[in-house]
Amino acid sequence: MPTQLEKAETFRALHERPGAFIIPNPWDAGTARLLAAMGFEALATTSLGLANTLGRATPSLAEIIDNCRAIAEATDLPVNADLENCGADEPKAASQAIRLAAEAGAVGGSIEDATGERSNPIYDFNLAVERVQAAVEVARSLPFPFTLTARAENFLYGRKDVDDTIKRLQAFEAAGADVLYAPGLYDLATIKTVVSALKKPFNLVMGFADPTLTVPQLSAAGVKRISVGGAMARVALAAFLKCAREMKDQESFTYVREMAPMKEVREAFAKGAAA
Repeated sequence: MPTQLEKAETFRALHERPGAFIIPNPWDAGTARLLAAMGFEALATTSLGLANTLGRATPSLAEIIDNCRAIAEATDLPVNADLENCGADEPKAASQAIRLAAEAGAVGGSIEDATGERSNPIYDFNLAVERVQAAVEVARSLPFPFTLTARAENFLYGRKDVDDTIKRLQAFEAAGADVLYAPGLYDLATIKTVVSALKKPFNLVMGFADPTLTVPQLSAAGVKRISVGGAMARVALAAFLKCAREMKDQESFTYVREMAPMKEVREAFAKGAAA
């Protein structure tokens, strides 16, 4: 079992080598082990996937940290934590989520500028930067190189302002963030515009981008890390609903033909645990 320091160094190295890498988003220990068994090199949690399993729109920070711990303990892979807005508005309070994620076994994590409030969805620019600065301070105080990702959420909340998004990402970069992230970018041209304005690695989430884009295309555009957010969790939920509708509406069970073979799943669980 690698140490947290070794996992952190491995995670950093993924961001430093040529080309883009995929970091998929499991939502529990089982899906983490399946992904590890398939050969992925790192994992990221998904707050949306967790919310779906809890049956709520938004999980609490404590629940996010508990889920992070379960996923981090499930495999030997580095784990990046989706911490949403870190559970607080005030910078120093929000920054403590970074320490909690590290204590839960993560070697990376994110802070975003979304408030969680419909009436005012994005933090004011100065406060958003102060929050990143506070998170960087905590990340640098840890005994291993924690990879901090700073997210600009404009596009997810109807604010499709490329200039403001770049301004925020550049400020987060200057504040010391290791990775930049702007969920909601869709087309390759916009992705290139944003990435070319930055010097630090950029994470693109494919749950909101043009699904026809490929890893080679994104790599050529300068994207370093490719995640999928809650996309796989939502696809799994769609399959669940399809099965349920067949039973309820047709009183039939033909969906069982598509079940994953338990032998294959159990072998993957065992392999993923030792990966």
